[in-house]
Amino acid sequence: MKKLANTGNKLLPWALFIVLTSFWQLVSETDEFIGRLLPSPVDIITTFFRELPVIIPHGVVTLNEALTGFGASIVLALLLAVMMDAFEPLYKALYPLILVSQTVPLIALAPLFLLWFGFGQLPKILIVMLMCFFPVLVSLLDGFKSVDSDLLNLMRSMGAGRVAIFRIVKFPGAMMSFFSGVRIAATYSIMGAVISEWVGGSRGLGVYMIKVKNSFAYDKMFAAILLVVALSMAMFKLTDVVQNMAMPWYRLQQRNTGE
Repeated sequence: MKKLANTGNKLLPWALFIVLTSFWQLVSETDEFIGRLLPSPVDIITTFFRELPVIIPHGVVTLNEALTGFGASIVLALLLAVMMDAFEPLYKALYPLILVSQTVPLIALAPLFLLWFGFGQLPKILIVMLMCFFPVLVSLLDGFKSVDSDLLNLMRSMGAGRVAIFRIVKFPGAMMSFFSGVRIAATYSIMGAVISEWVGGSRGLGVYMIKVKNSFAYDKMFAAILLVVALSMAMFKLTDVVQNMAMPWYRLQQRNTGE
């Protein structure tokens, strides 16, 4: 019965997706005006494969920007989270400033980055870093704060130093929260790269989307969106693979839950 329930839970999203897609296809085919503004799923998929040789080079540029910014944001968030957890005054000084920084719209910073750093990949990577940095940092800090205090007291009573406590208790205990933030940041990375390309550049999916939008080629616009969704899902799944490798006990727990 449990396996049957799990199968039903997996089929429900697909059933809803098929219903919505079928309704979309029907509306686009029956109304010519709507069909021009909102191409049908069949037209989008056809255009996607037809335009694939053109879209792929742009997608490679966007993926490179996203991966570089995503990786740099994780390294920066790890280093800063460790320092903020180790030094309480640093935490109290930086955390409010980091929160305030997230209220600034990145679309407003992108033109400034282009002026300061040029029209290459650097400003795009910086935008991705800013977009991915916050969820990783906050999740990791929350993970450090939520570690079982009894375990920490036990380690201190056994004479363990701060480095040993961090290595044996704190960091492993915060990994679940850490990967939750990484998973969110992974989906943000592609979106951040595309947004940064809207402001300026010569290559990338954002640049391609602006060009086809200006030529009213909405089917090509949706084809680019389809690739953005595919890349975002691939980044999301990549974090799952890395999490399973870093946390084998979590994978065993998931298997036992699914049985």
